Amino acid sequence: MSTAPDPEPRAPKPALVFDDPLDQQSSDDTDRGWGERTQGDAAADLKRFLDEKPPHHL
Repeated sequence: MSTAPDPEPRAPKPALVFDDPLDQQSSDDTDRGWGERTQGDAAADLKRFLDEKPPHHL
């Protein structure tokens, strides 16, 4: 008769943090993620513009 192996130990659930979230810098407070790119060419810029253009801007 085979026995089932012991289940793997689970990582403890993260504890609740009651810090003030306004004390921490959010991603909106940085330049990262706002679409700035360090390099690129005109063809890539045009392709990105056309790919991201809303349908009502035809």
